[in-house]
Amino acid sequence: MSSPFLEATALSCERDWRLLFENLDIRLDAGQMLQVSGPNGSGKTSLLRVLAGLRPPSSGTVHLKGQPLARRSGELADDLLWIGHAAGIKGLLSAEENLAWLCALHRPASREQIWQALEAVGLRGFEDVPCHTLSAGQQRRVALARLYLHGPPLWILDEPFTALDKQAVGQLEDHLAAHCREGGLVVLTTHHSLRRVPDGYRDLDLGQHGA
Repeated sequence: MSSPFLEATALSCERDWRLLFENLDIRLDAGQMLQVSGPNGSGKTSLLRVLAGLRPPSSGTVHLKGQPLARRSGELADDLLWIGHAAGIKGLLSAEENLAWLCALHRPASREQIWQALEAVGLRGFEDVPCHTLSAGQQRRVALARLYLHGPPLWILDEPFTALDKQAVGQLEDHLAAHCREGGLVVLTTHHSLRRVPDGYRDLDLGQHGA
């Protein structure tokens, strides 16, 4: 039996001396989507950061492609893309400059590819506009344009629907489902009720794993 793409075993996480969750097991294979849910303070963002290699678990292990996550730290950009709750873009840079800078850190993209990604999220004509002049929803779409560039198979997304209008929400749902149908993987948190999900969708309620 082959190893899953992402596997977490007996995870626990503490924050400010408080146990958020414990004894958590996760197995994620190609084509699957995992929505992490639970009440505020249950550790949803903390779990995503653990799975993305941004913080260590208090106990337990995370394996990516059969190897400990820490051992793959130099290759994580080839395997996963993290987009946090904040847009994570620089206000003084344009939309194009932000994406060029973000891509250059891991996987450079051409100007044509960047423009196509911005067009896909409805920002055609805003390529050269400084991001501090954009609305919160437009800034979010600049960040999400990274999902339309050639990237890694695993997407870890913390509240990706924040500040998006109804049309943009539907488009993103379709894109995430299509990514899974093509063999990609998605782990996300959202307060939004998903209407379009792939066959490999499941929900993980952290409220059932709290202390």
